[in-house]
Amino acid sequence: MKSTVLGWLRQQFERERVRHGQNTSQWNTLARAEQHVTARNNPNGKSSMRRTFVAAIAGLALTQIAPTTSQAQSPEQATPTAEAAGDLQKATQNPVAGLISVPIQNNTNFGIGPFDRNQNVLNIQPVVPINLSQSWNMIIRWIAPVIWQPAPGTANLEVFGIEENTPAFLAAQDVQAHAGVFGLGDMTPTFFFSPAKPHKVIWGAGPMFVLPTATGRVLGQGKLSIGPSIVALVQPGHWTVGALVNNVWSIAGQSSRADVNQMTLQYFVNYNLKKGWYVSVSPIVTANWKATSDNVWTVPVGGGMGRVFRLGFQPVNVSAGFYGNVVHPSQGSPWGMRLQIAFLFPKRPEMPKKN
Repeated sequence: MKSTVLGWLRQQFERERVRHGQNTSQWNTLARAEQHVTARNNPNGKSSMRRTFVAAIAGLALTQIAPTTSQAQSPEQATPTAEAAGDLQKATQNPVAGLISVPIQNNTNFGIGPFDRNQNVLNIQPVVPINLSQSWNMIIRWIAPVIWQPAPGTANLEVFGIEENTPAFLAAQDVQAHAGVFGLGDMTPTFFFSPAKPHKVIWGAGPMFVLPTATGRVLGQGKLSIGPSIVALVQPGHWTVGALVNNVWSIAGQSSRADVNQMTLQYFVNYNLKKGWYVSVSPIVTANWKATSDNVWTVPVGGGMGRVFRLGFQPVNVSAGFYGNVVHPSQGSPWGMRLQIAFLFPKRPEMPKKN
């Protein structure tokens, strides 16, 4: 009878332990109860039977309160440890980390053209890692830009035969000062292949594509382009230091549109602080090799701050940065602002397997 009861009790408790997570104190209590009964085993005595029954009831009570204990965690259990929070910080700063994330990044470029217009580019850029084998991961980084592009204004309307201070001149100025085009730009998927096992130098490389998906002529290049993309970084202590570079060339598309040959270089330096805060410098340098010599480069300098925290139950990474373009094309923006919220989906730890 005792072995049957204790065997049933073990099965019930093990089922609850697996469902709600191991609770060491409860498991030890049950073990002590069983040892107590076994040590005083008297097959023919009522006292032994009574102790077995009491131990079974005590153990059953422990299994019934296990879910409540698991749900009402202590602050130390409910709040991620500093080490876990630091790991999540570093994962968000690693372009080839095994972390699913959905960054939504808004870039506002100020002071474009003679009327100081603002361009707005909202990048929706999910990052999805896929485990190919024990040695290799593939990280898919897909950027879908939603763009507000102001009309390309010119202060010299006379070149179009429009005389100054005429109704046509005033109407054209009003259009240039307020009109614009809104829609989807060219999407850019990148497929990084990266070693699955971490090393001191983390790296990834793979093809990048520029797809002619723009819904308006001024929102895209009208060409299918392809080229290599490479990222490398190190993460010593509180630091993350690295760079991502790519160059694409057009291989197909509208013959009436200009050929594409352009480079993008983003170097990044992050220093992680307490409570999820970090300081970041991550400007995006671009070079249009097909442009005239004085319009090739856009070189920003600046930085910002961010924080990784939980928004309710959802881990997020929120950041803001400001950059001034020390070099830019003649009609380009002299400075810009970058705001981002990234929704993070870290892998859940696996439950311990039953022996």
